[in-house]
Amino acid sequence: MKHLSGLLVFLMLISGHTLSAKTISVCASCSVKSIKSGIEIADAFDTLLIKKGTYKEFNILINKPLTLLGDKFPVIDGEDQGEIIRIASDNVTIDGLFIINVGTSYTSDYAAIRVVKSENFLIQNVVLEKLFFGIYLEKSNNGRVYHNKIIGDAVDEYNSGNGIQLWYSKNVEVDRNIVQGVRDGIYLEFSDNITINNNISTNNLRYGLHFMFSNDDIYTNNTFENNGAGVAVMFSKRIKMVGNTFKKNWGAAAFGMLLKEINDAEIYGNTFEENTIGINIEGSNRIQYKNNNFIKNGWAIKVLGACYTNTFSKNNFLYNSFDISYNSKLNDNVFDQNYWSNYTGYDLDKNGIGDVPYRPVKLFSYIVNRTPETIVLLRSLFMDIIDFSEKVSPVFTPDNLLDANPLMKRTI
Repeated sequence: MKHLSGLLVFLMLISGHTLSAKTISVCASCSVKSIKSGIEIADAFDTLLIKKGTYKEFNILINKPLTLLGDKFPVIDGEDQGEIIRIASDNVTIDGLFIINVGTSYTSDYAAIRVVKSENFLIQNVVLEKLFFGIYLEKSNNGRVYHNKIIGDAVDEYNSGNGIQLWYSKNVEVDRNIVQGVRDGIYLEFSDNITINNNISTNNLRYGLHFMFSNDDIYTNNTFENNGAGVAVMFSKRIKMVGNTFKKNWGAAAFGMLLKEINDAEIYGNTFEENTIGINIEGSNRIQYKNNNFIKNGWAIKVLGACYTNTFSKNNFLYNSFDISYNSKLNDNVFDQNYWSNYTGYDLDKNGIGDVPYRPVKLFSYIVNRTPETIVLLRSLFMDIIDFSEKVSPVFTPDNLLDANPLMKRTI
């Protein structure tokens, strides 16, 4: 009963703030001409209605609960002076602004919008251009980054920042953002229970998505295309990646997704298409790979070692140069009921499952791992012959690395 009365008091206070809140107009011809002045005179829970125009301001500090609402996308021009907006209060909303010219620094991570130790924030419908870091969340929880467009012009990694960055933040939704032309499109570190949905991260210098030491996160229906190296997932637990597209991440060290020291994850219903490597796996255990499509990659899956008790089932492996690359003679991972476009077996009992097991690791992929220069022999008759001999009598690849129930038709 005591908790209920406390909740009622809190709701009454919030309701009282809402009823007394006012709207302050900011424009060149208004009594309030700058955003900083508007924040200074505003009371908690007021709205600053920023009219269309250009505001040459930086180091804007929001230290009370406020809404900054843009009318027809007013431009805030930081003139390369430093950070532009810093949120240091709970219950702040930024909506409908066009922010440009963030300062570049080699000692400070200047951002277009930085949120510091704040709760219940909302950043939406914002366009960011000519930036260093875009949206930077620092020790901030229970917020939403929604429907923003972040367009960088990064050329080198050393003097560019990330589009959306979360550091020591929890319970944040990152949804329907477009990020391109930055170092990492979306970057997380020590950030748990993050939901990343429906984002498009393309043409970034390093990764479309990069996260480390971040647990219990969910990634669904995102597109990561034509980035330096796709997505890097490192030192994290209980990750779910469902329905994402990893496409055209090409390069000598490129991949659709890198998994390093990842445990107890679910990777379902994703598409890996036209990447140098679809998934590059190292030191990752107890992961379920199911209903994924691997299409026209150099390597669909490259296993580098120390990967145990993983299960690959109901996946489609279509027209990859190599389906599986493996560098060990030991295997306790399970491949079962996958579709392999290179499978040449038969199905006499017509149950949809091949009567002959399929060995997805070619001897040639083993040779290329040891001597990369031999890739020039990829389409030669000689390589076909040695691959056939290894399939008949495995010597260099694990005896038990096979799909005993290969599907005759691709899964949906």
